[in-house]
Amino acid sequence: MSDLNIIFCRDCLVVQPAPARRCARCGSPRLLQHPELAQLSIAHIDCDAFYASVEKRDRPELSDKPVIIGGGKRGVVSTACYIARISGVRSAMPMFKALELCPEAVVIKPDMAKYAAIGRMIRERMRALTPLVEPLSIDEAFLDLTGTERLHRMPPALILARFARSIEQELGLSVSVGLSHNKFLAKMASDLQKPRGFSVIGRAETLSFLAALPIKAIWGVGAALDRQLAHDGLRTIGQLQGMREEDLMRRYGTMGQRLSRLSRGVDERRVTPDRPTKSISSETTFDRDISGPEDLVPILRGLSEKVARRLKATDLAASEVTLKLKGADFQTRTRNRRLAAPTRLADRIFHAGHALLLKELDGTPFRLIGIGCSVFSPAATADPDDLVDPSFARRAKAEAALDQLRERFGLQSVETGITFRRGRAATTSEKQNGKSESFPYDGEKS
Repeated sequence: MSDLNIIFCRDCLVVQPAPARRCARCGSPRLLQHPELAQLSIAHIDCDAFYASVEKRDRPELSDKPVIIGGGKRGVVSTACYIARISGVRSAMPMFKALELCPEAVVIKPDMAKYAAIGRMIRERMRALTPLVEPLSIDEAFLDLTGTERLHRMPPALILARFARSIEQELGLSVSVGLSHNKFLAKMASDLQKPRGFSVIGRAETLSFLAALPIKAIWGVGAALDRQLAHDGLRTIGQLQGMREEDLMRRYGTMGQRLSRLSRGVDERRVTPDRPTKSISSETTFDRDISGPEDLVPILRGLSEKVARRLKATDLAASEVTLKLKGADFQTRTRNRRLAAPTRLADRIFHAGHALLLKELDGTPFRLIGIGCSVFSPAATADPDDLVDPSFARRAKAEAALDQLRERFGLQSVETGITFRRGRAATTSEKQNGKSESFPYDGEKS
């Protein structure tokens, strides 16, 4: 089948005998045809407005309403359904602005545990297609389906269409698929026809497809670089294609080389399934600015416990703790402390963070606090006996007992004295970061 210029229906998956406007079998207009459809094998799969779609699936009464996932007025939009996006609501937008644009929206606080569980289900289904799955976030990943045709008895395009249909029929969610000859173009393709899209960018059309696009469409070109390029008279990818790589490097350094290659659709990165973990963290934004330890310390303890739970769910131990604070003026402070030994315990993470926090309590009102871990080693290296702190072994046993109780009766079944006081400073939105397999939350965009 790989030698054929295939045309197939995305709804019933039947290969069509000839070009047509509707499927010869089921009448669907969702036919997929492309001269290189049977030869391409690098894909990017992205769930459509994932958090909002999950909530709409679970609450059918919201199906025709604008839905925003995010915190209170002090928080930001995690994602918005496509109805809310018509009003201009976008991810990472401040909630107050989103509600000004769409005052009738239903706002739902993120349920990260639920989204992570569904994300794991989707991820496992991806791995049933190919072992080469590179997660980017909780709801998107690259796949390399090279060589899978013999196993699945169909070309990658049909494998992907079958996958998208199964997610929709069995999980009640939709995905968009981009298929091309490299990662850069596959990701670009997946954004072309959301939601429920399936777009293809072939080798023969790469240069012409890219030429008319603005340079900011290149993955990694931010607002500052885009302004600099525009100041230099460069606005379209086609203009970059007309320049020598040496000239772009002379102007913009290594970024110039990247711009030159991506403008021509050259991307030699492989799909790598096991990206190393860089950090695991959790942070929260407050309804009101707070400055006192009586409010900040309980919240810090709760965040430390979340980070510790995620560490314990991996085969990792952390040797560095980072405290993050954001002031009312939006200025961010980050402070690091290297531990004497790797840890997976909330007790040690909290005590390191607490020591860092005390040095920052100068009366400044804060709108956000977060704590994270990095510099990882295998879990077997974690938490050796501490001769300097004789009470450490007792606290470690107590934490293990708490973990067992929470595993059996739920996370809210038992709280420490510190976290029990946490309600004194209500919070609006939480953000958790980590490696893809642990489902990082860095603002959903799809």
